[in-house]
Amino acid sequence: MKKKKKHIISKVLPGSIAGELEIEPGDELVAIGGQPIEDILDYHYLMNDEYVEVLIRKPDGEEWELEIEKEYEDDIGIEFESGLMDDYRSCSNKCIFCFIDQMPAGMRETLYFKDDDSRLSFLQGNYVTLTNMSSHDVERIIYYHMEPMNISFQTTNPKLRCEMLRNRFAGEALKKVDQFYEAGIHMNGQIVLCKGINDGNELARSIEDLTRYLPYLQSVSVVPVGLSKYRDGLYPLEPFNKEDARQVLELIRGWQQKIYAEYGIHFVHASDEWYLLAQEPLPEAEYYDGYLQLENGVGMLRLLIDEVEEELAARPGDGRSHTISAATGMLAAPVISMVARRIREKYPNVKIHVYPIRNDFFGERITVSGLLTGQDLEKQLKGSIFGEQLLLPCNILRSGQDVFLDDMTVGELEKSLQVKINIVKSSGRALVEALLLETETIEHSYTDEVNRYE
Repeated sequence: MKKKKKHIISKVLPGSIAGELEIEPGDELVAIGGQPIEDILDYHYLMNDEYVEVLIRKPDGEEWELEIEKEYEDDIGIEFESGLMDDYRSCSNKCIFCFIDQMPAGMRETLYFKDDDSRLSFLQGNYVTLTNMSSHDVERIIYYHMEPMNISFQTTNPKLRCEMLRNRFAGEALKKVDQFYEAGIHMNGQIVLCKGINDGNELARSIEDLTRYLPYLQSVSVVPVGLSKYRDGLYPLEPFNKEDARQVLELIRGWQQKIYAEYGIHFVHASDEWYLLAQEPLPEAEYYDGYLQLENGVGMLRLLIDEVEEELAARPGDGRSHTISAATGMLAAPVISMVARRIREKYPNVKIHVYPIRNDFFGERITVSGLLTGQDLEKQLKGSIFGEQLLLPCNILRSGQDVFLDDMTVGELEKSLQVKINIVKSSGRALVEALLLETETIEHSYTDEVNRYE
């Protein structure tokens, strides 16, 4: 039997309810409302009430029963040693398309961890395969009505799903979707498309099968498999070409028309990569049904373009003069260049250099900015004209930290390139303001300390 995990408080936020009640780091959260806490899901839902009874155990064993009145959904201001208040669950699949298997040796250990944790689906928007989910997990999701659940389908063909995930239970796991549907749990789906495997007729079958879960399955994204240069000994996957991309888009558009006529939503969406690879224009905003899958790269570029246009439309323009630069992945570079041209129409004395960065680290087939490394930026930008600042997109960094995938810090890159770096938030307004030098930059300190963030 699994030993019950103690939920030790690691931090009490200044000015919080917990601080006023003299709860301290090192204290243990035992129960809320008389119910023992299994993990962050129990904590999140039991703490939502306006009146809660909290049982705290001090390090010396003394127990405090605290009655707390607060606003609905307000937290009392405590953090735990583990973000999930439990161990993270690793993936039990050996997917033929797994990107983690395509990473080089010698990177930090955390990058090799494969999560497949249903709690992260709700908390962080991660996509889960359902193969790592027990009956108890399903029951808790339904009991707490935890939504939306983000599910990696890949295919609805049970036999093919077992082959793609290399897990003999992968086909059977799809039955959990029926339970979520019957309980009215909202879901989003993802299909990682692999050439010659789950595309064509198999993709059509999957889309048709998934329409049965409307309206609770709100959207399904179709994204191309990411192929790095580190694939020795792995399943032989081929990259999609321009004609392949056009066929994928034609199939998706056909289903969008059919589904929209019946349900009033487009439901299935192609990620931005397909349009750029096919050299076709991005759909208009209304085709994205409210941008439910931005984190999957679905509609991200369209939203950026529209936000830039809206911001520029509200500006009269002026004669300010400066030079600035921006670096991004090969995928977004044409859009950022277009934005630069639009800005110069109203600010003709602003000079903007846009630098597309080739992904030498993972291979040229990886074109998204989120997988660029500090070393590729350093090598390819050395000697470039930067002007007053170099702009980088926020998704290029580890969440909440000034460090790239290869552990180079922003401060180290600044020192190497001898330019002030500004990290830009992912909105059109933020991009326009940054290019026009209207935002304050953050200090990025350089350090020689080894293992700074581990």
